[in-house]
Formats: sequence, structure tokens, C-alpha cells
Amino acid sequence: MFSKDLLQDQRILITGGGTGLGAAMALRFAELGASPILCGRRPEPLADTATRIQTSTGRQVETHICDIRRPEAVDELFAAIDATGPIDALINNAAATFLAQTEKMSPRAVDAILAPTLHGAIYCTLAAGKRWIEAGRSGVVLSILSTSVRTGRAFTVPSAIAKSGVQAMTRSLAVEWGPKGIRLVAIAPGPFPTPGASKQLLPEERTKQATPASRNPLGRVGEPIELSNLAAYLLSPLAGYITGETIAIDGAAHLRTSGAEDLLGWTEAQWEALRAKR
Repeated sequence: MFSKDLLQDQRILITGGGTGLGAAMALRFAELGASPILCGRRPEPLADTATRIQTSTGRQVETHICDIRRPEAVDELFAAIDATGPIDALINNAAATFLAQTEKMSPRAVDAILAPTLHGAIYCTLAAGKRWIEAGRSGVVLSILSTSVRTGRAFTVPSAIAKSGVQAMTRSLAVEWGPKGIRLVAIAPGPFPTPGASKQLLPEERTKQATPASRNPLGRVGEPIELSNLAAYLLSPLAGYITGETIAIDGAAHLRTSGAEDLLGWTEAQWEALRAKR
């Protein structure tokens, strides 16, 4: 199924593409013939990932510094991309989250999560969709969510709200833009540890109780290539009849737990120690 030309010459924009799962997807897309376009707020990870992909695959990688929390910055991003050609797909991957007792979160802390995760995804989707529709082009929007869209999740409530909002966008625009040849799909990953996510969601105090692998029905966490292969399939013509759907890839973990029940017994001292590290 994963032939070397599966995504041949597709220009795929990946938000948050310099690190973690975004970088893993970019590498896999390039291996399958695509030309990744990476955007993020920090230039160093973007440059490092682009060099690694180009060296490994020989594919050109375009990079852009962009704060997708700002709609004017998204407009500038897409204008810059237009100068080298239209995109064929958008990956809404950039997001923010951290563990917190919800009643102790300030409005500023809530907005810090909603801004990239929800608002940024909407801004980028609208920018891509507008261009595709005006040009009469087809396209695909793939959003990286979490299984909290199915279960909810205590102690990461703003993230669960934001991801659920993006799922609602996916379902709604699948209908509205389907006649225009635009598909919207989503992936809800379970535990795929990356340095950024582990720092925020898996502090040492938490992993002492139980690791994500020990709580998973399959007894392990996910590998980036597994998520990347699913993403590549959903972008490809092989998935041309799939739209409006969110596919979970989590080893059935969400059928067992929402992923936050272990935190219900934490003491105030444990929460205070976690806050002090931020």
C-alpha cells in the first residue's frame, strides 16, 4: 500500500512540523514522494528537521516561521507559500496542553491552550479551504486530535475542549466542502510519547505510579511510524471515500480509561510541586 509514489509531489503543510509527531509525519510523507512544508514558531527545530529530511530522502522541504495563534500571521504564511505554489493538504498538528486543576487555571492559561489548538487550526483550515475553493482545487485537511474527543479528560480540560471543537469543524466542513472536492479527516492518538508531550503530561511523579504502557491493553505505547502511516493513508487517494471521520489509534486505551483517573488521588502538595516546575 505504501508505494514510494503514494504522495508523489503533494505539497503538504504541517503546523508544528519541526518537532515530535509533526516532524515524524513530515519525514514519512517525504519518503512517499511528498514535498513537506513545515511551519512553527522556532527556527532551529524547523531547520534541523528540514535538513534531516532532505538528507534522508532527497526531497525539498520548505520552512516558514509562523505563530498560528495570530490570524494575520496565518495570512502571511499562506501568502508566502502561494509564491512557490498551492498546497494539496494541510495537517493541523500544532497544539498546546499541560496538566492543571481546572478551577485554578487563569483565563490567560486557558487561552494559551485554546489559541494554537483551536483557533490556529481554524485559521489555517479557512485559509487553505478558501484558496482551494477559489481555484477549483481539491484538498485534504487532516487534524491531529486526541481520544479526549470521545471520553473527555480531567485535568487537561481546555485541550479536550479545543480538540472537540476541531472535531466539530472536521465533521461540519466535511459536509459543506465535500461537494467542492475537499475532504476533512482526523486522527485521535493515544499515548505516543514525545519529549514535548512527556514533559507536560507525564511528569516523573506520575510515571512512578504507572507508565502509559502498563495502562494500555496492548501493553505498549505507539510508535511514530504507526501514526505517520495512518496519516499518509488518509491523505492518499486510497482514502478518497473517507471524510468527516476521526480514527483513534491508541491500542484501545480510551476504551479502558480516559487517561486521567490516576490524577484524582493527587494531593495538593503534588499539584503544587508540579506547578513549581513550570
